[in-house]
Amino acid sequence: MRLALVAGEASGDLLASLMLQGLKDRWPALHSGGIGGPRMVAQGFDAWAPAERLSVFGYVDALRRLPELLWLRRRTRLRILRERPDVFVGVDAPDFNFGLETRLRQEGLRTVHFVCPSIWAWRPERVHRLRAAADHVLCLFPFEPELLQSQGVAATYVGHPLADAISLDVDHPAARQALGFRPETHASEPLVALLPGSRRSEIRHIGPLLVASAEHLLRLRPGVRFILPVAPGLADLLQPMVQPLLNSGHLTLLDGRSHEALAAADVALVASGTATLEAALLKCPQVIVYRLSAADWQRMRRMRLQPWVGLPNVLSRAFIVPERIQDEAQPEVIAADALRWLEDAQAVRTYRAQCLELHLQLRQNTGARAAQALQELMGA
Repeated sequence: MRLALVAGEASGDLLASLMLQGLKDRWPALHSGGIGGPRMVAQGFDAWAPAERLSVFGYVDALRRLPELLWLRRRTRLRILRERPDVFVGVDAPDFNFGLETRLRQEGLRTVHFVCPSIWAWRPERVHRLRAAADHVLCLFPFEPELLQSQGVAATYVGHPLADAISLDVDHPAARQALGFRPETHASEPLVALLPGSRRSEIRHIGPLLVASAEHLLRLRPGVRFILPVAPGLADLLQPMVQPLLNSGHLTLLDGRSHEALAAADVALVASGTATLEAALLKCPQVIVYRLSAADWQRMRRMRLQPWVGLPNVLSRAFIVPERIQDEAQPEVIAADALRWLEDAQAVRTYRAQCLELHLQLRQNTGARAAQALQELMGA
């Protein structure tokens, strides 16, 4: 079995690596190559270019890097056409992958898109591009296949690989201890995780906001401690932003270990994206935060189809966690949201029960389901 894959950014790298794990159970001699990150490489993936090359934040950033991205897409397409894999799988990154998938499909290759674009949230017109691009779509969420099939797009619900990878039961005291914080100081020294995103341009917008929110929370709850998992290659960007918290001794930087941070934390301040779902699966109370450039926000706001942005809220069809987006993303508001989680034990118990329900719904053995869908596609 030979696969070509293109995954963009840290979240795509994570999803693709977990899927590759499952596919190798079906095809032990699986060969895969394309654009991907370190987690995919750890699964034996041959990375022709790193996933971070596809990392963009908003339309302004995408336009600035357009020549580079078009060149990379053309080079990748030509290599895939030379090697003629059994299937091409585009993992998320729709603005890059749709064009690539369409051209490959026109050349007779089978194409699969893994992760349904959020046409249910905004930009519904993308379904037309998806229909032209993909022979089949592997969907993370249970309501997506019916929506796509109504638009003439073949799709299969495979669940979310993170739901398979993360334990249903989270031992919060043990996670806290593993990071060097004593469980018995939980009440007097609550832990707050800061997750400002995985893209450099995203962190420039959101990192200072989370630091200001943390400083405001310290004034409301002086005993609080902060942890910040730093993704590879981002320490140089984050260090100057968080230096005041480091100098005061209130912040601990972690080398990666984001799941451990979320398992240990009493609350997390999280940039909207895959990390919000990770926090929910790890049963960590959270405040979802996001800021775009003014131009990007005006464009996105016009195209929104529903009131929710964060994945836990979208899946629950309700605001089970607060969202502070754009103008509402003010340090004093975010700090007050975090403090409510720290002081309302009943709200935390209710939230964790809701998260367990979501976890069970998404836990579908994604690798096995994806392998079955690919096998059926090749046999069609």
